[in-house]
Amino acid sequence: MSLDPARLGPMANAIRALSMDAVQAANSGHPGMPMGMADVASVLYSRYLRFDPAEPRWPDRDRFVLSAGHGSMLLYSLLYLTGYAAPTIDDIRNFRQVDSPCAGHPENFLLPGVEATTGPLGQGFAMAVGMAIAERHLNAEFGDGLVDHRTWVVAGDGCLMEGINHEAIGLAGNLKLGRLVVLWDNNKITIDGSTELSRNEDVLGRYRASGWHTEDCDGHDVADVARAIDAALADDRPSLISCRTIIGKGAPHKQGTHGVHGAALGADEVAATRVALGWTAPAFEIPDDILAAWRGLGAKGAAARTDWQARLNADAKAAEFTRRMAGDLPQGDDAGKVFTGWLSQSQTVATRKASEMALEVITPVVPEMIGGSADLTGSNNTKTKATGPLTAQDYGGRYIYYGIREFGMAAAMNGMALHGGIIPYGGTFLVFSDYCRNAIRMSALQHARVIYVLTHDSIGLGEDGPTHQPIEHLMSLRLIPNLEVLRPCDIVETAECWNLALHNRHHPTVLALSRQNLPQLRSQGEMLSARGAYRLREAQGPRKVVIVATGSEVSIACETRDVLEAQGIGVDVVSMPSWSRFMAQERAYRDELLPHHVLRVSIEAGVTQGWEAITGIIGLRFGIDQFGASGKAEELYEHFGLTAGKIAPQIAAALDNEAFGHHH
Repeated sequence: MSLDPARLGPMANAIRALSMDAVQAANSGHPGMPMGMADVASVLYSRYLRFDPAEPRWPDRDRFVLSAGHGSMLLYSLLYLTGYAAPTIDDIRNFRQVDSPCAGHPENFLLPGVEATTGPLGQGFAMAVGMAIAERHLNAEFGDGLVDHRTWVVAGDGCLMEGINHEAIGLAGNLKLGRLVVLWDNNKITIDGSTELSRNEDVLGRYRASGWHTEDCDGHDVADVARAIDAALADDRPSLISCRTIIGKGAPHKQGTHGVHGAALGADEVAATRVALGWTAPAFEIPDDILAAWRGLGAKGAAARTDWQARLNADAKAAEFTRRMAGDLPQGDDAGKVFTGWLSQSQTVATRKASEMALEVITPVVPEMIGGSADLTGSNNTKTKATGPLTAQDYGGRYIYYGIREFGMAAAMNGMALHGGIIPYGGTFLVFSDYCRNAIRMSALQHARVIYVLTHDSIGLGEDGPTHQPIEHLMSLRLIPNLEVLRPCDIVETAECWNLALHNRHHPTVLALSRQNLPQLRSQGEMLSARGAYRLREAQGPRKVVIVATGSEVSIACETRDVLEAQGIGVDVVSMPSWSRFMAQERAYRDELLPHHVLRVSIEAGVTQGWEAITGIIGLRFGIDQFGASGKAEELYEHFGLTAGKIAPQIAAALDNEAFGHHH
């Protein structure tokens, strides 16, 4: 399409008007970025972006990520103007209100046209790297006919300053993701004022040093923007385009100032902007000719999608492609048969090793799984024979060497999951979940099917000491809504937990796994972990005690039970691989498993806070409410009092208390 400024100018002004009016109506929001990037967005949508508003989830659409999520009105304006079913003009009129899908920051679960939830700066950009990886991988598998699209990002100074940006551009540069183009809203303004307050680096030089192609353009000269984009598309490296813009462009008294970043313009400035832009239409009304020009862009995409649909229908791999993009797991239960066979064996292995054994069975039959590790492959046990390296030379590989980039890895996995067609899993040490915690939270918020393989899950890792020993991590991860934390106790539960994780279609999963070897405790029962908790050992005499434990402490609970049973005290052991799943069971099951008139005891090698929900206030909680120490694992368990020899006498003493003596 010809880039006639006389045509594009009014189209861009439609974005400016909608943005300033919506923020003014809400008296809350960020008008500066949408007004400053309106010209760039108009060029992108009119000439380059591949999309079909009638089919927002068309698999081969370009992915557009608004990493500077505070500028959400830019995206909402574009979706409305190009003809998506949502948002409607009423939705925009109700911007930032509780019942409007036009939330303050874009939410992928509220609007089909929003590819990713953004707002935590730097993460949209880093998720886009994952989307670009997904596109190249699926292209290697299914060919240009089915997968051939680009990933576009609008990023602000915040996205480039955040530490995750270093991780994301390093990953993208190393993988030569040439179909990734980032449009930097280079307006020299942050919330506090000029960018000179906090930054003096050569931004483009930093990108070039990381294997990126860079361009510089005047973000208000549509021909110059197009020239820069053309140059980016011609280069086989990922590209950063510096778009020199004026924040709040069009607002005569406030443009170019930090006052326009995160506050409504005010009625007087809105009126003055209308005059300056020559925009006479009332608020939330777009003149017919301008709306028709935008809607025409939306209609163009239908032809490309129809052509693609015809290619899909004729493609031998159509069924497999459609299955993967839909997120359906393959048919067949070959893996299940193998895991059932494990019941009859007695394998003493660390759960990180059990996880690797499970993955060796699963990855050949679930080809959409892409693994990786933040430089701990040999420790996390995440690589299998079926998953060769994914590199710039071979995008068909299924294992990503993320390097020491936990946050960048987690965000990239979110991007892969959001792109579709891939189930990503990635490993690091549980203690370093802190380095990527906000991305784990974003997995949960976005309903992203991401699996975190977090090994070395307690003091049981031994000599590396307190910097590496998780204490608060299990419980703090359980606090994140819509995240399932699974901590299996042996090889059987580990296989079950992988099964559960793969079936968690609409939320992420953490697998917390041990470094130290653990005995096999299960020899019967199908998928008992699916209820979150179950009775692993039953009291022989009258039940006086129920011990609930997770992971590596379940075997300690079993040993403690044996000591007490020898004294004539009846003890159940309950294994609880999933808190959230157990809490979701019906009341009758929970009460049957954890009766009220017995002494309830928890054992977990982490903080005890929270376990009151299971034990009640008068129960006993064994754990570690301080930092760990360096030493051999078994000596540390002794040191912190987590052994049958130390726990059993305390349970027996508690039973002698009045509270539990008389309930038979």
